[in-house]
Amino acid sequence: MATVILLRHARSTANGSGVLAGRQAGVGLAERGVEQAGALVRRLAGVPVQAVVTSPLERCRQTLAPLLADRGLEAVVEPELAEVEYGEWTGREIKDLLDEPLWQVVQQHPSAAVFPGGEGLAAVQARAVAAIRAHDARISEEFGPRAVWLACSHGDVIKALLADALGVHLDGFQRIVVDPASLSVVQYTRTRPFVLRVNDNGGDLSGVVPPQQEKTEAPPSSDAVVGGTTGT
Repeated sequence: MATVILLRHARSTANGSGVLAGRQAGVGLAERGVEQAGALVRRLAGVPVQAVVTSPLERCRQTLAPLLADRGLEAVVEPELAEVEYGEWTGREIKDLLDEPLWQVVQQHPSAAVFPGGEGLAAVQARAVAAIRAHDARISEEFGPRAVWLACSHGDVIKALLADALGVHLDGFQRIVVDPASLSVVQYTRTRPFVLRVNDNGGDLSGVVPPQQEKTEAPPSSDAVVGGTTGT
């Protein structure tokens, strides 16, 4: 299967505002986010991204705009990669949510958390994982098992995807950090994913690109390397 770069959207006007924006309309990139979006072109200069999939929210589209223009690509919009539907919590100040009984459930037992009038975090993980695996299969079929593609989504969604890839229960996903504009990389195989990067904020990503080999050679193995890899 292919290799997917999970991109959290760049810093938005809601990040750091103390408000849970969720799926509210009109949340675009902050000035720092615009800079991060432009830098993405340079960060991925050595990576042959062959397809792009995105959450429908504005902040994700704006994050991808410079890269898509540079590569001459169009992004496939995937609703299942949208931000968590926080329901009645949407637009509320975080300081007020701290007093809600559900807050500690979200922190300590997120697999049981269902937002009032919204969705549960377990459902978020299920929809996101299904969408990523479906697109990965599609892109692998079109471009081959060594294809590299990019999916732009949101913090909690990407954390849930990484927990699945790591084989970590959803109740442990709050231990994973995913910053705005960070890149995490997962390589899917027939039997298990391999996590190549988590929360990368500016490193060289050329090492995650699978080496080009003859078409007659077998796709990347699902077996882990005993004793560790030899590096790039």
